[in-house]
Amino acid sequence: MLINGEPRQACSALVDNLAKPIRLEPLTKFPLVRDLVVDRDFMFESLKRAKCWIPIDGTYALGEGPRMSPATQEVGYPLSRCITCGNCLEICPRVNEHSQFVGAAIVSQVRLFNMHPTGAMHAAGRLEALMGPGGIEDCDNAQNCVKVCPKGIPLTESLAAVNGQVLVHAIKSWFQGHD
Repeated sequence: MLINGEPRQACSALVDNLAKPIRLEPLTKFPLVRDLVVDRDFMFESLKRAKCWIPIDGTYALGEGPRMSPATQEVGYPLSRCITCGNCLEICPRVNEHSQFVGAAIVSQVRLFNMHPTGAMHAAGRLEALMGPGGIEDCDNAQNCVKVCPKGIPLTESLAAVNGQVLVHAIKSWFQGHD
């Protein structure tokens, strides 16, 4: 919610540390359900649109998964901490009624799933989803998102990394289409 005009997590905002009087408002980038409750379906639909999952074939006794290097794990762990709170979308000037921009949280999840050995097999579909309307091209690099993330996720690093992945994917796709 907005606490004194700032997107914050109400559960971790200490009342003693807030300026008085305390003003509570719902997030403005999501439809209001009632009181302070907003409908964050846009975020979840954006996660679906960007294919932010790792498909499995329905079997359960698959054994150990593919190994990841400690360096990759170190980069990926902060990205996995996203709680889809919507603070990054709330503060982003590109998330508005005139734009379909999915926001930094979704782009960061694409990065996370693309760096996973199993998820990398489906990276092309995720990158193509971000090449269309509302994708990475719509980011204006305001960098407000990283300032309000309650989990300290390096969102601007994810935006830059995925932007590079999209560029490489687009060039490779273009050359493959012109053989």
